[in-house]
Amino acid sequence: MDGKVVFVTGAARGQGRSHALRLAQEGADVIAVDACRQIETTPYPTATPEDLAETVRQVEALDRRIVASQVDVRDLDGLTKAVADGVAQLGRLDVVLANAGISTPASTLDMDEETWQTMIDVNLTGVWKTVKAAVPHVIAGGRGGSVVITSSLAAIYANPNTAHYSAAKAGLVMFAKVLAKELAPQSIRVNTIHPTTVATDMILNEPTYKLFRPDLEHPTRADFEEAALTLNKLPIPAVEAVDISNAVLYLVSDDGRYVTGTTHVVDAGGQL
Repeated sequence: MDGKVVFVTGAARGQGRSHALRLAQEGADVIAVDACRQIETTPYPTATPEDLAETVRQVEALDRRIVASQVDVRDLDGLTKAVADGVAQLGRLDVVLANAGISTPASTLDMDEETWQTMIDVNLTGVWKTVKAAVPHVIAGGRGGSVVITSSLAAIYANPNTAHYSAAKAGLVMFAKVLAKELAPQSIRVNTIHPTTVATDMILNEPTYKLFRPDLEHPTRADFEEAALTLNKLPIPAVEAVDISNAVLYLVSDDGRYVTGTTHVVDAGGQL
């Protein structure tokens, strides 16, 4: 990744921060955005400005450059400006990682309209806005490039209380396949990545624990892990963010130079 520039959404913590750091370790400079405020419908604390500042600190500690902005992926104008500013400072754009997302467990018939709409706006439409803001810079570079969109095992394997999340993540699959066909003449590859449960702040919180353990009034992480073990065929409750980042690295590097239009699953056997 030496000399390349990557754009990462949801970069303040979790998988987004992990992706930024892993690619920086391989020589990339980073354009990073995150909303850095509480998203209305999420039942857990979302990322803060301090989280994004820590991502900046860690990337710079690797002696790489980073341009970071507080932007919600629902804000197309904000994304467009953030990417343009980053490209102006770093000189190019090669990789787009549409990673930002939320989780708001709710039963299909009981969730309110705002919960449904916010999920679609962030997890599906936010990816389109990310691509619309960023990919023209990759095309303009004339060197080809890569887009990786964070989908989920939930796009493949159904669980209760995730209809809005699963619909958004499944929608990303065909979005990516269409985009892969459209961008192939420019040698820009597009893939989705599908993690099982990942040990990040989006998962490690009481509302998610309750999703996995509705039989308990106040489930703990240990209770959650007991249930999560049943999802994966390999004997682990969750993968680490770096496991997904290593897969992203393969997809965006020359090692994956002919991989496009695929659904790359990192699920510890969850779909088996």
